[in-house]
Amino acid sequence: MIDVHGSGSDERLRRVEAVTDAALSQLDVKDLLEQLLDRIREVLTVDTAAILLLDVHAQQWVAAAANGLSPDVREGTRLPITHGFAGRVAQEKQPVTLDDVVAADDAVLFDRGVRSLLGVPMFAGGELIGVLHVGCLRPHQFTGDDVQLLQLAADRASLATRTRASGLDRSAALALQRSLLPTHLPDLPGVDMAARYVPGHDAGVGGDWYDVFTLPSGWLGVVIGDVSGHGLRSAVVMGRLRSALRAYALVCDDPASALTLLDRKIQHFETGNLATVLYAMISPDRATIKVSLAGHLPPILAAPGQPVGALDIPVDLPLGIGPRQPSRRCTEVTFPSDAVLICYTDGLVERRGEIIDVGIDRLCSAVAPGTAETVCARIMTTLASEQATDDIALLAIHASNRRSP
Repeated sequence: MIDVHGSGSDERLRRVEAVTDAALSQLDVKDLLEQLLDRIREVLTVDTAAILLLDVHAQQWVAAAANGLSPDVREGTRLPITHGFAGRVAQEKQPVTLDDVVAADDAVLFDRGVRSLLGVPMFAGGELIGVLHVGCLRPHQFTGDDVQLLQLAADRASLATRTRASGLDRSAALALQRSLLPTHLPDLPGVDMAARYVPGHDAGVGGDWYDVFTLPSGWLGVVIGDVSGHGLRSAVVMGRLRSALRAYALVCDDPASALTLLDRKIQHFETGNLATVLYAMISPDRATIKVSLAGHLPPILAAPGQPVGALDIPVDLPLGIGPRQPSRRCTEVTFPSDAVLICYTDGLVERRGEIIDVGIDRLCSAVAPGTAETVCARIMTTLASEQATDDIALLAIHASNRRSP
């Protein structure tokens, strides 16, 4: 810790307050980093300051903020990851001081007249994300207090950039997920449909999705699924699975065959990911449903004059478990006139400390035959009135009018 007691304690305290000022939190990330560099230059009495963030995919440094180095280094400037002084700080992953800089240390900074340097690493979640360094145009000896103060500033910058990155990731995931969900469900004879999607506010966006499409045979494809995990990665995997399943549906006559192909795709191209999927096909006359479940919760059927309940369909293993899987099964059930088929993801029924059967029973109690929109609205009011901690996808299909085959 920086000593704020004894001789010079007021000055040390002023220096600490300059980089920990709560008012900085009110600024957006760009302005915060610029203000932070201004204050660092002032309290350390240095001539240059720069924050370089690591672009892992490009293997480059990207200048997030720079002060006193223009035009050689300015916001957005990219430098090789092995570049000079920043590369050394990154490699050692600890503060580095150079009291007498030579060209071999950093040609760019040396050419700008920098003669002394102090740099510290920036970490987030234990991973190196960048480097913060300052320099003097004259020989200078940095003190231990200087090192600690700069590390404190680097930690402040790390927190700001990590918060921004998390927000961007979540926004990107949500945008991707919504772009892959149907903007409107198809208007088809014999059925009316309604759907809901609610992102998990606490845990973040995940890989839940639903899909409805017509096939050349006249059958109606119905999908609802959930990729394990949360965030942008799960949303990206979800998009790939959705597209692949649509393609497999065109060449498969039953849901089990399509899910078998999708399982192979996950194991080969999406290794390490797991997904549960319900794929159903509704006949052209809307009287029959073929269903295959890959680890997914069974759909609910509500038909006039019959008890509401989960369909008795065997559940096969989730997708991505392993290469040796028993044959996936397809079950054919009757779709009575005026009945409603409800497909959903576990976020709708799962509650912490409660077995899943309780949630499914609660869902059945909230369902009664009616239009798809009415059913969806009642379910969401009854089961999803609280803030979601996991994504919720819900799809209701009502056998409204029989269609001649």
